[in-house]
Amino acid sequence: MLDEVERISGIDKVALYEEIRPIHQKHHTSEYAFLLEELPSLRNKFPDQDLTVVFDDAIHAYRSARKHNLVLYDGVRETLATLRSKNIQIVIYTESLAYYTNFRIRRLELDDLVDVIFSPPDHAVPITSTGHNLGPSNGNAHLSHARHEFLPQGVIKPNPGVLLDIVDKIGRLPSECVYLGDSLMKDVAMAQDAKIIDVYAKYGVVQHKYEYELLQKVSHWTEEDVQREKSMSSPNRTIVPSHTIASFSEILSLFQG
Repeated sequence: MLDEVERISGIDKVALYEEIRPIHQKHHTSEYAFLLEELPSLRNKFPDQDLTVVFDDAIHAYRSARKHNLVLYDGVRETLATLRSKNIQIVIYTESLAYYTNFRIRRLELDDLVDVIFSPPDHAVPITSTGHNLGPSNGNAHLSHARHEFLPQGVIKPNPGVLLDIVDKIGRLPSECVYLGDSLMKDVAMAQDAKIIDVYAKYGVVQHKYEYELLQKVSHWTEEDVQREKSMSSPNRTIVPSHTIASFSEILSLFQG
């Protein structure tokens, strides 16, 4: 998307990064659907023009890349189906806002395989929006099976208290749960602090990829968020996962019998 914005506008991407992050921080998400319409440099260069029309090629590039890349890891669907056949309750806890979470659940056809989804609520929709934005085109449609529960605004991982609240809301005890995540601090350490069996999804680690550098540049996390995460970990603490899996299907080994 940014490649196309740079091509159309002639504005260097580095300058755009500096404008994008404050907008993402304002709306508590790095997936803000109305981003192009709020970038000051674009508004100044194309006054009184519909930016979603000017940058239609960029929006198309974004949606095309999303469609291509938004796929399940190998074995996820089959493994979830096996877990459901064993009457295992399947719960998702994500920092992604409700609108974008709902879209992914439907696009990946996970609705019938998931019981409950916990996410923060949505950001406000700009009154001046034309509706032709980066978000899903069919709105925040209802899920047919999964129940979508909302967490307090601004809640971010790692937060053992929130995780324990989720466990309580689904009517379980920490000792009955298994928590899977791909971040040592945001997932594994949080589960351990909540006394929940932790599983490190090593296959999901992306910090080594080039795209992750871009995510850091435009992250919605504030410096306060970063410092908060650091403060939750002891300088001498080494996070050692209780279980590590290289593919999602390996999670089945914890549910034998």
